[in-house]
This record gives sequence, C-alpha cells and structure tokens, in this order.
Amino acid sequence: QVQLVESGGGLVQAGDSLRVSCAVSGRTLSTHVLAWFRQAPGKEREFVAYVMWDGSSKYYLDSVKGRFTISRDTAENTVYLQLNSLQPADTAVYYCATGSVLSNIRARYAHWGQGTQVTVSA
Repeated sequence: QVQLVESGGGLVQAGDSLRVSCAVSGRTLSTHVLAWFRQAPGKEREFVAYVMWDGSSKYYLDSVKGRFTISRDTAENTVYLQLNSLQPADTAVYYCATGSVLSNIRARYAHWGQGTQVTVSA
C-alpha cells in the first residue's frame, strides 16, 4: 500500500524560502508521477508541480514558475518542493500525490498525503 507523509511546512514572511518534503513508501507502478497540489482556505485544490520518478518531465503551475522547484531523491524515496520568494498568495495546505500518468488534474492521482500547512505573512 502506498503511503505519503508530508513535512516541512510552517509560518514564514513574504520573500522567505521553505522546503516541504514527502516521504513515499510502498512504491508500485502507480507512483511513476510525483506531484504537489495546494489548497487555500475556501478554494479548490490546485496543481502546483509534477515530476517523473526518473527525474524527467517536470511541469509547473504558471504562477510558481521560477520560484518553486520540484525534485526527488530516489535513494530516500522522497519528493521535495523548494518554495522561494514566497508570497501571501502561496498560503495553503500543500499535498503530495502519486499517479501513473503525467497530469495536472487532481482526479488522475490515486494516492495522497495528509498535507502540510504553509503560511506566508505579509
């Protein structure tokens, strides 16, 4: 059974950086794609970034391009999201997810973590 556990969220000021992590266990063929989504209060969960487990085919939400970087460590079975130049609009619960196809659609991802809160103050 695939399990995802996020960590690394917190409270930061605008302009600061933060790195969130997602430990993946029980990998199967359904975990070829690793993604990050986020959900702000009162809003729908939105796609942020994905990467293939082999490190190829990265893709980002337009509003985070150049500020966020997704990466993975295959030895540690962990996927990371480096968040730089954070803005109050980035405040959300950040979720990692795994799936078998490249997609920015939430329904394409079968396994989800519990989320980690990132709060950016002005």
